Amino acid sequence: MKSSLRNEDATSKLYRSAFALHMLKSAISPNGDKMAKKYSDKPWLKNYETMGLKKTLEPYPKVPLFEFLDESAKNFPNSLAYIYLGSKATYGELKLQVDKLATALADLGVKKGDRVATILPNSPQFVISDYAILKTGAANVPCSLLHKAPDLEYEVGESGTETIICLDTSLDLVNSIKDKTKLKNIIITSLKDYSPEETVREEVSGTHQLVDLIAQYEPNPPKIEINPVEDLAEVPFTGGATGLPKGVMLTHYNMVANVLQVIPLFYGGLVDTIRGNSSVLLALPFFHQYGHWAMHTAIYLSLNVLLVPYPRDSEMIIKLMEEHSPLLNIGVPTQFMRMAPEKIKDARIMGVSGAAPLPPEVADKYEEKAGSSIVEGYGLTETSPVTHVNLSYVERFLGFDTVLKKGSIGVPVPDTECRIVDLETGTKDVPFGELGELIIRGPQLMKGYWPTPEKGLRDGWLYTGDIAKMDEDGYFYIVDRTKDMINVSGMKVYSRVVDDVLFEHPAVEMGGAIGVPDPDRPGSERIKAFIKLKKEYEGKVTADDIIKHCREKLPPYAVPKFVEFRKDLPLTVTEKIFKRKLREEELKKIRGAGT
Repeated sequence: MKSSLRNEDATSKLYRSAFALHMLKSAISPNGDKMAKKYSDKPWLKNYETMGLKKTLEPYPKVPLFEFLDESAKNFPNSLAYIYLGSKATYGELKLQVDKLATALADLGVKKGDRVATILPNSPQFVISDYAILKTGAANVPCSLLHKAPDLEYEVGESGTETIICLDTSLDLVNSIKDKTKLKNIIITSLKDYSPEETVREEVSGTHQLVDLIAQYEPNPPKIEINPVEDLAEVPFTGGATGLPKGVMLTHYNMVANVLQVIPLFYGGLVDTIRGNSSVLLALPFFHQYGHWAMHTAIYLSLNVLLVPYPRDSEMIIKLMEEHSPLLNIGVPTQFMRMAPEKIKDARIMGVSGAAPLPPEVADKYEEKAGSSIVEGYGLTETSPVTHVNLSYVERFLGFDTVLKKGSIGVPVPDTECRIVDLETGTKDVPFGELGELIIRGPQLMKGYWPTPEKGLRDGWLYTGDIAKMDEDGYFYIVDRTKDMINVSGMKVYSRVVDDVLFEHPAVEMGGAIGVPDPDRPGSERIKAFIKLKKEYEGKVTADDIIKHCREKLPPYAVPKFVEFRKDLPLTVTEKIFKRKLREEELKKIRGAGT
């Protein structure tokens, strides 16, 4: 498709460009040919029309999430479901493993309405466990591999989990919190269990071996009735970057709808063509909602999933790209930053980035070297997670002449309502182009925070805490988190703007700005930048160099007053700079200095 579009004759190219320009100028709203004036007019829908997308996909099927796997196994039993450390399995084989584990879990007492925790990397074990849990009627509580004991104890305890499936390397951690929670069943597995490498498993007191359970049971999962709109498929906990993590209640319907909302934006009419004979590279952790959604999307499309258990292993990612030429490489900004430009030359594999802001320089460099685009999206755990996709980059990848909306999170996915409201009351819509808080609702929106339906919602809307704006074309831009905004003598400084400027310095590998209390002006803050330098620049760049760079690109009040260089910066599970932790460290220093 790409080559035929790029090589089309001049007449058709001119026609397509003129048509796109006409669509932009006419700003046709779904209610007629008037210029959109309100968010309820959904001005972003005109972008759907240029790509031939439907304005709505309703009604969404009310089916259990595990039907994705059942249908793929039924229609493509001999197609590859995954490749993992050199091992392979078909969809028929994957379903058999899932059904056997579901039978075993039911025999261990797991029943409809329960929660089962997992501590697993991107691996066959995660996929098998996730779908097996769903088939018992329980919900998965995916926990981070980076958790310390207090984090795990909180999530397992808060969710009332009685069964956990984890790596054997996490067993000591699990045992340390077992007596403080309701845990009864501990199921362990090794990273090598599904690799070609032969392993010798030893019995571990108080545990069950995952592969042994699967071997011992026939595929006879319990027959249960699922109410997709009400029954939970997953209870992920928010990352905690802005406070204590909350359990997010996502139903089967939420997850199914979100997969179906996004697929047309990337694949359009190609779905039937790629089913059962294409691959996708997934290095983003499945225990994060973005990765979990990507996994279910791949299973729905019957794709061969290239599983990357170590998300920071850029060599493995590049090797899989070279060997399998996947349709997409789905990751987070730091994963794309780590890819050596010379090794992705002319890869022509579309990147999909989310979970953290994508620095424009990273996108430009990837497009220049790889001959492809990184499409930025946006979402939250509370929205299953995807709410926006930057269609302009999809159009460019397909060969269309289009104006790239750089720095934009994109337009809302089908049937997603979005508004920008005032920061003071959250009740009044702000004019297009002005800043306010982004609020969202749609079929992918959570049932509520665990364990109370509607908790965390306001009149059916999710208030995201993100400061954003929308342009006349319906493209949205995130400016900052409300909690990351810095107050400098009454002037509002958006930390993400400072972050982007820091990243533009050639020596900076990663950088972030926070506000620290100004002792001379109570209630005001001063800006401090934290920098991780590229190795070749270590010891060669000073704080004055960084401040001078910022002075050339920022207004005086937005220039950092302090710069601290670090070997490493604290990161969240999706490798965003953990600004709350940096602020806590600075406040601790200030309190210590005052004693």
